[in-house]
Amino acid sequence: MNINLSNSSQEPIYLQIKNQIKQSILRDELKEGDPLPSMRRLAQDLRISVITTKRAYEELERDGFITSFVGKGSFVAGHNNDLIHEKRLKMVEEELAAIVTESKNLNISYQQLEELLRMLYEEEE
Repeated sequence: MNINLSNSSQEPIYLQIKNQIKQSILRDELKEGDPLPSMRRLAQDLRISVITTKRAYEELERDGFITSFVGKGSFVAGHNNDLIHEKRLKMVEEELAAIVTESKNLNISYQQLEELLRMLYEEEE
């Protein structure tokens, strides 16, 4: 698992870890039952406090993305496919909202943005 931390980010380190693991799960890079590194191992690899990784893992577990077992470790939780689809859809919606904001800042018209989206979408087919 590859986690990149940014000291210049406004986002706290535990949240960067949580969000990157969550995105890996939503993108199906981490699958149900996959083990996560131990909190200690991840803290050691990232050169941060175990308290920070513990908080990230606790929030991931609270949100239903991972399950943890004493003495066994933490694993990607099983998910309801509808829930995963909804979370992925929300992720796309948030990214599109950022693109729309940036497009407005650059005075790109709706028609230009629509054409660009159509070209990119058809390119993938």
